[in-house]
Amino acid sequence: MLIEFDKMETAVIPQMRGGEKEARMELFNDGACKIMRGRLIPGATIGMHTHDTSSEIIYILSGKGRILYDGGCEPLEPGSCHYCPKGHAHSLMNDGGTEDLCFFAVVPEQ
Repeated sequence: MLIEFDKMETAVIPQMRGGEKEARMELFNDGACKIMRGRLIPGATIGMHTHDTSSEIIYILSGKGRILYDGGCEPLEPGSCHYCPKGHAHSLMNDGGTEDLCFFAVVPEQ
């Protein structure tokens, strides 16, 4: 199945999960899996949240930032891949300068 993000409407989500500023997302959701392309402007964050019923994989397409994960901090750059297993918590932030942080994420329900 082809998922064409460029043909989808972009959702603007203010303070996503209690974060700062806004997230912009194109989202495919078939009920069993969420597949999304997202973007955080400089200074924007997705707030700390726990994956109680799912895991999440985030692949960085462009920009720089950080993931707060289980009390630690992981730097992100293009090509970085972060995995948050079910039962763990994380937060995504664009604190890498003047460029947007663009990413691809997959959240399979388990």
